[in-house]
This record gives sequence, structure tokens and C-alpha cells, in this order.
Amino acid sequence: MQPTILIYQLQQKNEKAFQKIYEMYADNTFGVIYTIIRDKTISEEVLQDVFIKIWNNASSYSEKKGRFFTWILNIARNAAIDKTRSKSFKNSQKNQEAEYFVDILEEKNSFSQKTDAIGIKKYINALEPLCKKVIDLLFFKGFTQKEASEKLEIPLGTIKTRNRICINKLREILEV
Repeated sequence: MQPTILIYQLQQKNEKAFQKIYEMYADNTFGVIYTIIRDKTISEEVLQDVFIKIWNNASSYSEKKGRFFTWILNIARNAAIDKTRSKSFKNSQKNQEAEYFVDILEEKNSFSQKTDAIGIKKYINALEPLCKKVIDLLFFKGFTQKEASEKLEIPLGTIKTRNRICINKLREILEV
């Protein structure tokens, strides 16, 4: 079935279309959420919340504004970042096992596993090193543009411009 037909049916509150969309996008969406949250149980909860938002807000999706998958990933990314900023999440992270921190340290400079988990590793690898760093911080680690600016020691305006340039390059790569 054509994705546009599925989207239309979803917007008409067709449960079978919703189920098919869930089957098509849940794994990749989970990958995005998990790379930000790094807790399987909480990531699964956020995934469910994301698909409830997709169901409730399907009518707000417009093909003119971008691809459906991008719309879903933006919802997922925002939900994951919101979760990491919540008080309950911050409190739960205070008591993490040492194993968790070792894992973070080992993965600190490499996000190839993250990008591979959601199926975009080959596209990200085609970008220049600064783009990789900016995308990693903003999209995979949930940094704000200000935080990324401080981390990379680059002016905020430059980060904003770089982000826009990098996303446009990624779009060009994806359209080829």
C-alpha cells in the first residue's frame, strides 16, 4: 500500500492504517528515542507516547511541510528530549549503575552505533566532520544549540548556520 494512502487513512482515524504505520516506523523511531534516553524501558514508554501523539495529531501532518518519516522523527526526538528534561527522569538517572557510565565513556566520541540503529549511518558518514559533530550533539544527544555552541566552542550563530547547512546537505544526500 502506498504511504500517502496510509497517511490519508491514518488521518481518517483508520486503526489498520495506524497499525501498519506502527509496524513500518516503530523500530527506527525507537532507535532515535533510545539514543537520547539510553534506557530501554523508558524508551519503550516514550515510543508509545509518540505513537499516541501521531494518532492524535495525524491531521496536522502536511506533505507540503516535509516527509512523513521526518515528521515522526521530530515528534520522537522532541518527546525524548522532553523526557530527559523531566524531573522524574533526572531523579532516576542519579542512581545509575557504574556500568551505564562506562558505556557512555566508551561511546563518547562515536555515534556510528546510534546512526546505524536507525538506518542512516551511511548518510551521516558522507557528511564532513563538523556536520557529524553538530548533528550528533543536536539530534542524537539532545543538546540545545546554545549547549552545542559551548561544547564545540563555536559562536551560537555559527552553530545555527552550520545546523541548517548540515541538514540541507543531508537532505541532498537522501534525495539522490
